[in-house]
Order: sequence, then structure tokens, then C-alpha cells
Amino acid sequence: MHPETMAVHAGWRRDASTGAVAVPIYQTTAFQFDSSDHAANLFALKELGNIYTRIMNPTADALEKRVAAMEGGAAALALASGQAASALSIQNLAKMGDNIVSSTDLYGGTWNLFANTLKDQGVEVRFVDPADPQAFVRASDDRTRAWYAETLPNPKLRVFPIAEVAALGRPLGIPLIMDNTAAPMLVRPFDHGAAIIVYSATKYLGGHGTAIAGMIVDGGNFDWAAHATRQPALNTPDPSYHGAVWSEAAKPLGPIAYILKARVTLLRDLGPAISPFNAFLVLQGIETLPLRMKRHCETALTIATWLANRPEVAKVIHPSQAQGANAELTTRYLPNGMGGLLGFELHGGAAAGKRFIDALQLFYHVANIGDARSLAIHPASTTHSQLDDEDQMKSGVSPGYVRLSIGLEYADDLLADLDQALKAAS
Repeated sequence: MHPETMAVHAGWRRDASTGAVAVPIYQTTAFQFDSSDHAANLFALKELGNIYTRIMNPTADALEKRVAAMEGGAAALALASGQAASALSIQNLAKMGDNIVSSTDLYGGTWNLFANTLKDQGVEVRFVDPADPQAFVRASDDRTRAWYAETLPNPKLRVFPIAEVAALGRPLGIPLIMDNTAAPMLVRPFDHGAAIIVYSATKYLGGHGTAIAGMIVDGGNFDWAAHATRQPALNTPDPSYHGAVWSEAAKPLGPIAYILKARVTLLRDLGPAISPFNAFLVLQGIETLPLRMKRHCETALTIATWLANRPEVAKVIHPSQAQGANAELTTRYLPNGMGGLLGFELHGGAAAGKRFIDALQLFYHVANIGDARSLAIHPASTTHSQLDDEDQMKSGVSPGYVRLSIGLEYADDLLADLDQALKAAS
């Protein structure tokens, strides 16, 4: 089936006992075992099933199956937030003394996680400019466990060269982890060689600003066992699970060594479990995701083109405005739409940006993206404020940068609000 169809049908048909078509909210902490042997088999991973909602839950399971199917992956793990997904995606492979290489084009929360929190845990993150794919190779050594990037980086919006970077990493045994938060239904990173996909499902997947959630999707397309030295976390005995070697232990269950380990060790021990209710809300959002992404993309392109002709605007940041190699990447990876995000810089700098934000009437001033409502924010003083000036510029945030997340409203109404705010800012 096509992803648009799987967004409605994958992972669930009906409840076996009641015939309910909508996925029920299994609001329970624990699950009855059939017998002592059944319980022992579940804990020993001889069979998969429900033990405790911290580890898995039927509502979350339906969400995981749906997102994995949409992305063409082998399995997925639903989590409490996108931040939890980003953190666990790295912690699943890298331990104290290891490192990863990351694109500089990142959401501010991810940058801070990588530059500070993971550093405190003994994992070094080395940042490189993705304009040169070979930079990932040059920054790597024998303790590099993964490369990380965003498909359509928030807020830089410079399309990442997925296939080029993934192809460089695979012979080295280094998987590419792609945060696809801003480009669901537009790009399927597994089709271009990525090994792992991360989502903040809070954003476009949920789509209504009602639930915090995250996802990790295992492509099942990376041969972890072939790179035992490079990937010790999956190829050496794990003392937290009876000495299991995950690349071997997962074989009876399918090519899911990575996601299995994340579920039964990190999720079990750290506990960032998604609530069944939030899993239900994200499932509801996904059903309309194909339609919403089309509208987000169309209206964002209209507004980006309009802003490019405004005298108050010094620069528009949107894939449609890309030049040279960046334009080629946009054409190759985003033929079905350029996303719902855009940014711009005002001639008046930070002061003009503040006046613009304060003058908005229809746009909401909130720290979120991917909502049905249109949103605006000044990243330098909010989402990226923990970064110093140099790191802000590396991530694409200038003092006068304003980011918009375009919702589902009628385009002319959004343009009218932008028009009066621009005049107030000038």
C-alpha cells in the first residue's frame, strides 16, 4: 500500500473481542499473564507480548506498527517525547568514551542535548557542516558509533544530503540516523539509505498541538553483526539482559536488533514511556497527515513567495529560495512538497523581529511546529537561546531571524496578519 493508505490502515484493523474499528485506549499499567510459562517466555524474549506499559502497550503498539509501515521500516518504538527519541537513538549505540558526528543544522533542543547533556554522560558529539558530506568521514574515528542529521533542519531549512552521507557511512559500519520531524510523507529516509529515523511526533504526526510524543523507527536495513567492532553495543554480551548479544538474540524476531535493545534496556531502565492516551491522539493525527502536509506545503510556498517581495524582508529562508547545490538537493528530495516551515530576516534585525512577533494577531506565539494553527517565534531569544552566538549562526539562527510554522488556515487570512505585522515592525 501507499503511505497515504497506510496512514489510515497500517497496524490495526479491529479489536478482536469487540470489533471496534478505532484503536482503543488501553489505559492500564500491567497485563495478565496466561501462565507461569507465558510470563517467563515474555521476560526471556522467547515471545513478544505485553508485560507492563512502561515497556509496551497495545495502543502504542498500533502507533509503532503504523509509523514503521509508513516509513518502510522493520519496527518502531513510541516514546514520551521527541527529545527522548533523540537521546535514546544515540544512547542505544554510544557509551562513555564513544562519539557521534552530527550535522550543525539542528533544532536548538537537540543541539543542547548533544553539546552538553550527552557530553556530561561521556559521549562526544562532533558537529560538521553537511554541505560537505566527506566532513562526516573526516570527523570520525574508530569510536564513532553513528552519524545524525535532520532531513529538513529546523530552523535552517537546508535539505540534508541523505543518500550521499549514508553511502559514505555504510562501508565504515556507521549508521545514519535521520530526524524526519519536519518532512513526514515528503521524504522516506530509508529509501535513501538511512538506518534509523527519529520523530518528534508532537509535531506533524500528531498535528493538533495536543500530545507530546516521540518515535524511533528501525529500518531493519543495517547489518549490525557485520560490523561487530564498530558496533559493540549490539555485538557484545549485555549484562543488563543476561548477557544477550542483540544482533543474535533478535534474529528469531526479525531484523530488529537495534529497536529491540532500545525497548528492553533503555526504555525499561530510563522509563520515557508514551502514555496510551497520547499514543491514541497521535494515531488520530496520522490519519489526516497526508492531507495536512499537502496544505501546509502549499500555503507555506505561497507565503514564502509573498515575503520574498516585501521591502521589509532582507532574506527568506525556505527550500524554494535555495540556490546552487542546495536547490539541487531540494529538487531531488522534496518533489512532493517543501514542508510547512519558513523563516525570514527583517532589515531591522532583532528589534524589528520583536516588534513583528508582538504585532501578530492570528499567528500564535508558541514554541512548537507542525500544528494545525499557524505559529511564529524568534528562535535566537527562545528555542536557540541556550546556544552562544557562534553556535546560533551555525544552526542558521541570526539575531533577526523569525520562524513561521504554517497551519491549515486560509492563505489570504495569514497574509493579512503578516502584512499588518510587517508594517508595525518597520
